[in-house]
Amino acid sequence: MLDQHHTDLILKLHAAVTRIQVPRPGFNYTFAHICILNNDKTCIVDDIVHVLEELKNARATNRTNFAITYPITHLKDGRAVYNGHQLGGVTVHSKDRVKSAEAVQLTYYLQSINSLNDMVAERWESSFCDTVRLFQKSNSKVKMYPYTSSSLREDFQKTSRVSERYLVTSLILVVTMAILCCSMQDCVRSKPWLGLLGLVTISLATLTAAGIINLTGGKYNSTFLGVPFIMLGHGLYGTFEMLSSWRKTREDQHVKERTAAVYADSMLSFSLTTAMYLVTFGIGASPFTNIEAARIFCCNSCIAIFFNYLYVLSFYGSSLVFTGYIENNYQHSIFCRKVPKPEALQEKPAWYRFLLTARFSEDTTDGEEANTYDSHLLVCFLKRYYCDWITNTYVKPFVVLFYLIYISFALMGYLQVSEGSDLSNIVATATQTIEYTTAQQKYFSNYSPVIGFYIYESIEYWNTSVQEDVLEYTKGFVRISWFESYLNYLRKLNVTTGLPKKNFTDMLRNSFLKAPQFSHFQEDIIFSKKYNDEVDVVASRMFLVAKTMETNREELYDLLETLRRLSVTSKVKFIVFNPSFVYMDRYTSSLGAPLHNSCISALFLLFFSAFLVADSLINVWLTLTVVSVEFGVIGFMTLWKVELDCISVLCLIYGINYTIDNCAPLLSTFVLGKDFTRTKWVKNALEVHGVAILQSYLCYLVGLIPLAAVPSNLTCTLFRCLFLIAFVTFFHCFAILPVILTFLPPSKKKRKEKKNPENREEIECVEMVDIDSTRVVDQITTV
Repeated sequence: MLDQHHTDLILKLHAAVTRIQVPRPGFNYTFAHICILNNDKTCIVDDIVHVLEELKNARATNRTNFAITYPITHLKDGRAVYNGHQLGGVTVHSKDRVKSAEAVQLTYYLQSINSLNDMVAERWESSFCDTVRLFQKSNSKVKMYPYTSSSLREDFQKTSRVSERYLVTSLILVVTMAILCCSMQDCVRSKPWLGLLGLVTISLATLTAAGIINLTGGKYNSTFLGVPFIMLGHGLYGTFEMLSSWRKTREDQHVKERTAAVYADSMLSFSLTTAMYLVTFGIGASPFTNIEAARIFCCNSCIAIFFNYLYVLSFYGSSLVFTGYIENNYQHSIFCRKVPKPEALQEKPAWYRFLLTARFSEDTTDGEEANTYDSHLLVCFLKRYYCDWITNTYVKPFVVLFYLIYISFALMGYLQVSEGSDLSNIVATATQTIEYTTAQQKYFSNYSPVIGFYIYESIEYWNTSVQEDVLEYTKGFVRISWFESYLNYLRKLNVTTGLPKKNFTDMLRNSFLKAPQFSHFQEDIIFSKKYNDEVDVVASRMFLVAKTMETNREELYDLLETLRRLSVTSKVKFIVFNPSFVYMDRYTSSLGAPLHNSCISALFLLFFSAFLVADSLINVWLTLTVVSVEFGVIGFMTLWKVELDCISVLCLIYGINYTIDNCAPLLSTFVLGKDFTRTKWVKNALEVHGVAILQSYLCYLVGLIPLAAVPSNLTCTLFRCLFLIAFVTFFHCFAILPVILTFLPPSKKKRKEKKNPENREEIECVEMVDIDSTRVVDQITTV
């Protein structure tokens, strides 16, 4: 990049950038009108531009004594300028003389004074990107990567735009799967409308939350893409659990009684899991969370879950009652027309008879009445095949072996966990941010970013001890501003503590006017003139470059923390800043704040649930299950190249809730079961709750699949984390827990009540039967 052709090309590009115009009514703004000015009222430009101009002049005059050194070079006027962050891919000769450079970075600084200036600067940045792209087309052999102050925000929001058609595909797949999961061959007992209405319930809650966020002035960001999937995992399981409870009720009961039984059976667990979600995301939406994007995400999720609970109680419950009346009246589950009896369909075509297949109560015997819903594919699969297979004595050793393999791989990944602060993890893939940061890390990672060191108090600069303090604080850095040079200059003049303040400030001011080696540092000191014409130095600054790699996040984070600690404890009041520190803060707080909040919510939930669960073993088993799931997700997430950042940590917190959502009903049914054997209660728990878990998992899975194709790193992280959470939880629900619970506590034999011969129960059962049919109207049992 330093040969004659490329030097001319860079200077030509620089000239084109400075000529960019932003038309406004009556005036055209250029870079000269909105740039940051020097003391001589000229625009501040990168020193590398001056270096290239001198290099061009030296070639024009055939001077061979001009040499560029790295990372500090000297110009013709005697100035020492730092080029470590402006020259990249540098190859040097002896004595730091630059032989070649593969990249050059130019930075343009704009003012931000008022709203008009901001608007003009924003349009100038847009024109800047267009100018660079146009220049790129005419010079295709050189790669150019423009980046502005708004690039990160635009690229972050671009994820929403590129995700639209994939989310529509996801919605279509989920609707199809939900309808199929609620359908069965029996056209009366099939509930396809409930599958669709369950999704409508979730959508209403999500839209309500989005409306409230918008009305209250909340800002949309791309992390909101995860909210529908959180609602999908929680909301669908609640609706499917209600439908599963409906299948357990007796058909000869009134709809009101069946509905009451459904609410009594499913709403307690759904209410507890909803409260858990509200507590977890409520703490995340509180002031404890110092990341605005995460706080708004948690707030949106909290509102959506709350309204989902209300809509399930009201809207979905009403829909269940409506379909219950349709079923009791033997109407078609889709067309709501009366279904004729089989005798009336003998002369109809086969396809017509297939669509109107139904079992009438008078056609079933007493033993078959309880098995009316066994024709449902998933119910039949679990009850007749899977429950017996997973509890088979010969299958259990293989499941235990598979679990040990799972723990081994999870541990291997857990030991390699890396914490991420890369900007590319939160934006779409083919964007300016990705291209720029990739080139930045490739060519300009020999030195850390330039760090501003700002002293914002009037100190005794003439005091030798103060000078030593300042040099001590900046020890270990490459100082590229006036301070070290000037302090050394003072020492050469043998300035002592006894030098009067007035004489010092006068000499300081005169040095900028007379000494050429300090003239370009004048903007680094702020003078204040007092009432007695005495000049005081009220603030100063220097720029530091740490001897650390920019790509090493741990070193940059340690550097930031060290400088912050010094700024609090030092005698000299100063602040440090670099734009990369913003993302270092995001990196640290994206891990600390969510994990801190999740620990608080976990402790609260353990305390809260201790008073609600009927047996403490439920809490024990639930805690062990959550630990196993989260450990596996973190391990496999690392093996799948996912770092711990804000998105992945939020997903892990959601994983705790998702695991409890699916595993708590299974464990409660098993632990509270009395009599019989462990194996019998494992089968019973799977038969009662397994269908709802399987239905919600299938819908959740097909909804996640299109997310994998979105060209965005944010959605890629979202997909991998949510997929692992769903898969590992499903693995525990249908393999690990059913096997482990068959040979670990609680023991069912100890809970069996002993019956003495004297305390024998005599049971008399009287059935009241309708005379016109064999249907049982009621049963009276006397003990």
